Amino acid sequence: MSLDEIQRLHKFRSQDKWVNSAHDFQQITHISDLLLKEIAPYFKFPKWVTASKQSNQFSASHNMKLDLNSASGQALQKVYGVGVKLSEKILRYRGQFEGGFADMVELQGVYGLSDEVIERIKQKFNIKNPRSIQSIDLNKATQEALVKVSFIDYELAYQIIEMRKLKEAYLQVEELTKIKEFPKEKIDIIKLYLHVNNRK
Repeated sequence: MSLDEIQRLHKFRSQDKWVNSAHDFQQITHISDLLLKEIAPYFKFPKWVTASKQSNQFSASHNMKLDLNSASGQALQKVYGVGVKLSEKILRYRGQFEGGFADMVELQGVYGLSDEVIERIKQKFNIKNPRSIQSIDLNKATQEALVKVSFIDYELAYQIIEMRKLKEAYLQVEELTKIKEFPKEKIDIIKLYLHVNNRK
């Protein structure tokens, strides 16, 4: 570094100010890009500086997303892979529930939505006011209670209870996937409605 560059840094520090990034260092000292590239790897900044920047970036990204529960068909169609028909299916699925979506995972319940398109939707949308779900204990649920869970009909509810009798109790909800007719690809949605109370 030249004498002028060092003096600029000393003058800045004499004001009890701190350098919090390589960019700040260059702005203060006026060093060249080439020199900055050489010495930047040796810089050490407080962890709170990096954490604060990451937090601000996350917050900005989060706030920029649209609410899936109030999104219009036109807004959904701006997602690559979502056309008129798929946007209508999403709105129709949302309309089945008072309060709309409870979790982004419910997009898996919309017929025709691929995993790739769902990931693109998640990049542009979130759920600001999710629908409240009253989860029920799988080891106490009656057939009538089970059929109220998405993707579980009376026959499947009966099989769930029969397996529970054989096992005496489920240890986790994922055990349901061992039932022959169980829709394994919908387990993440079903887990929103069911839980296992392991407390004795």
